Amino acid sequence: MLTKRTFVRGACAAGATIVPALKSIAQNLRPSVAETDGRTLRGVASAHGILYGTAVASQEFRDADFAAALAREAAILVPEYEMKRAIVEAARGQYDLSGCDRILAFARTHNMQFRGHPLLWHKRNPDWLEDAVRSTRDETLITSFIEKLAGHFRGHMHSWDVVNEAIAPEDGRPDHLRNSFWLQAFGPHYIDMAFHAARSADSSALLVYNDWGCELGAPSNDRFRAATLDFLEQALARRVPIDALGLQGHMRAFGTPVDQQKLRIFLDHVRSLGLRILVTEHDVDDGGGPSDIAMRDNAVADASRRFMDVIVEAGAIAVLTWGLSDRFLAPSGLRQRLSGDHPRMLPLDPDLRPTPMWRAMTASFSGQ
Repeated sequence: MLTKRTFVRGACAAGATIVPALKSIAQNLRPSVAETDGRTLRGVASAHGILYGTAVASQEFRDADFAAALAREAAILVPEYEMKRAIVEAARGQYDLSGCDRILAFARTHNMQFRGHPLLWHKRNPDWLEDAVRSTRDETLITSFIEKLAGHFRGHMHSWDVVNEAIAPEDGRPDHLRNSFWLQAFGPHYIDMAFHAARSADSSALLVYNDWGCELGAPSNDRFRAATLDFLEQALARRVPIDALGLQGHMRAFGTPVDQQKLRIFLDHVRSLGLRILVTEHDVDDGGGPSDIAMRDNAVADASRRFMDVIVEAGAIAVLTWGLSDRFLAPSGLRQRLSGDHPRMLPLDPDLRPTPMWRAMTASFSGQ
């Protein structure tokens, strides 16, 4: 998972050839609010059997205009950071779910669904956790947390990202697993343990393995896709209760593009395993692009469209962006500035107007 605060930015040579082509279509892709004809991402996606939603922070509800846009555009919410263990259990055995509860309340008020992220990750943990795991190898450090969190929200969850980013082929293990402190303490069994604990705590929610690296077309992505399929096949053979694969969907407007055919073949294989597909964190990094906002916006839209067309074709049941509006990416917003210019990564601009990415996503959802 690449958060907005840590998003990796970089230019590539492809940007030089993309820019002229974008300039010729820049004026054609920017929709005004009036041009949406009353359509919303929520409505267009729902009409085609897809839940559209977004990550959100509860403090963003204080912005009345943003809250109204969120209620209009999204059908499912996920906490951006307030469900991470560093927040939930900063002190061992002391739980703070207040931010998550506020997000759930907003979702219920606006007839939205709610999903959880993440139950187990090697990052964003409280300071005490890793030392406790290494020193005691106490399995309840996994199971008790999952039981507490999933039990608290039992009956309210669409899906849980149970294990996040456990695959790392570059670590050189035959099983392709990341050499995290979880693996070092418990061995590969920690993944099985987490999914079984989640199923026991919440039998109705979809249980998701969530990762990034399968989406793009580079050789490293080929290796990651192969490793992911191997991981899923072996886990399912052990009867690990994985219901779905979550693709984070972090794109680069001026970097390695999606290879649609490779992604299509991969997703066909995932479905053949009986797994559903979700996009859990979609956004488009526009770093390395020109200073012209319209050109950057349209490069973002193109990258999103290439990805989303294959995702929709593969029957994804939900698509969430990692944020709804670029409003909170601006220096005056709630998140740190990411580059020398205001970054443009999401379906609504800082003024909550639809961007070309919004149009690209609605076109993908409707098959236009």
